[in-house]
Order: sequence, then C-alpha cells, then structure tokens
Amino acid sequence: MIQYSSIGLEVGTKVNKKIKSIAIYSSKNKEIISQIANQVIEISNYLGVKVYMPKSSSLKNPFPRSYSDNYIVNNVDMVLSVGGDGTFLSSARRFGSKKIPILGINLGNVGFLTDIPPDDLTESLKSVFTGNYIQDTRSFIEAKKNNQKNGSIALNEAVIHSGSIAKLMEYELLINDKFVFRQKADGLIVSTPTGSTAYSLSGNGPIIHPKVNAINLVPMFPHDLSARPLVVDENDLVVIRVCSGGVSKLSLDSHNTFDLKKNDIVKIGKYKNELIIVHPEKHDFFSASRTKLGWSIDKF
Repeated sequence: MIQYSSIGLEVGTKVNKKIKSIAIYSSKNKEIISQIANQVIEISNYLGVKVYMPKSSSLKNPFPRSYSDNYIVNNVDMVLSVGGDGTFLSSARRFGSKKIPILGINLGNVGFLTDIPPDDLTESLKSVFTGNYIQDTRSFIEAKKNNQKNGSIALNEAVIHSGSIAKLMEYELLINDKFVFRQKADGLIVSTPTGSTAYSLSGNGPIIHPKVNAINLVPMFPHDLSARPLVVDENDLVVIRVCSGGVSKLSLDSHNTFDLKKNDIVKIGKYKNELIIVHPEKHDFFSASRTKLGWSIDKF
C-alpha cells in the first residue's frame, strides 16, 4: 500500500503544558450535554483540574457559583465547548476572541471545529489535560457598517444578502479601495479558511486549508455566467457597497444580523486577535475532511 505523508501540511503546534483550570460552555441545555459536562467534571476532579461554569452557559450549573465571562477569561487555561459547531462559534466569539484556547467536544452532525466525540472523551481529555495536545490558530474577520469604529466579529463568515427568498440584490465590491465588479446576486459570502467548510461550501466555494492566510469571496446565485469565487489575502480590506433599494442584511456566523439600505458600506477585514483551537495530538485536517465530507471513506 502507498504510504501518504502530510509533511509540511500539519495544522497546529505541539504543546507540552499541563492544564490547571477549565471552563465548560454550551449554548444549549440538553440532557446529553449535561451528561457530558458531568463526565468532564469527573475527569477534571480526578486529574486535579479546577472547573468553572460561566454565567453565559446554558448548562445547568452543578456548582454553587457561576462566573462572568470576564472572570473566565482571566482565570482559566482553556474553555471546553460542548455541542456542535454552532456552540463552538459562540464560545469562540465569547472567549476565543480574548485569546482563551477552545477545545470542542462534538455532539453535532458534521463538527469540523469540534474534535472529540463522546466515545473518546475520557482518553482524549486525560491526554490534553496532562499536556499532550496541539494548538492551531485561526483568524476572525471583523465587519463594520459605514463609519462604525467597533465592528462585529465572525469566525466562519460574513454574509451580505437580499434578506428575502429568491430575490436579487445589487452591490459593488472593492478590494483595498480598488474596484473589482458590480454584480446582481442573492448576496455575497465573505469567509475565512475556517468558514470554507461551512456556508461557503454550500455555495460551491473552495475548501481552503487552515494554513492558507486568505479571505474567500463567494457570490450567491449570481446573475452572471462568468462569476466565480475569489480568494484574496487575509490582510486585504474587503468593501461592499449596497446599490439596490429596499432592506438588505448583513449576517455574521448566522448569529448577529444587521439591516442594510441603499448606499450603505460594509468593510470587512482581519480581526486583531486570533483564535487558538486545541486539538488532540492525532488531529489531521485531511483525515477530518475524509470523515466528515465522505472523501474515499472506503479506501482509507
């Protein structure tokens, strides 16, 4: 059998640092999530790792006290996100954007961001908590409307769309103040490499390896036979001007949504802080892609 190597394409840096304190976060309160959280607490107690519960978590708190997000940011080594990618995105915005590493426990369907399945929880957490793991940095994007000083961030994508089903909008695209095109489409997806396996993938955008420092622009149902996705440098400034009348929308990770009107300008660029994702030592992007996207599953 041919032996395949991924030398030069590894995602992340091996870390040898023991974990002393964690927070457990979920955006949902389900029985299965509570069961996993209790298992995490049991493993943590066994290994002498202190556990905190954020007030912002939807989980039922088994402890007499919960803590503010600010307290969590200043007192834990890592946040464990329990759920699917939606929960991970929420924890990334709350804690990861403040430079707190995030480890995902996968209870969702696809789960590109959440590595650890429940069946592997005990062994994986023992390995991570004792210092055997890798860290992978990912970029956020920040979107600002008109003259806003402080924007809103997204880990996956910012989407400008018409706000209605089967309705075109018109917009102009500029990169670093250089005019690119004026286009009619349902909208435009502006995604990170992390987001290239999310909504952008559904729009037939390219899958971008996490090590590639890029921003991906994918038109949504463009009224143009020559329209194609466009990949630019992550340090470029993407500017979209709304040309059509009526109310359009700006959506960030399908979480924060803002109204847009004619002549509104949205500026999208790399956010100042990066996200640190914690992976088990055996994590591999291509292996995850094969498993989650069904690439040649019967051959490997």
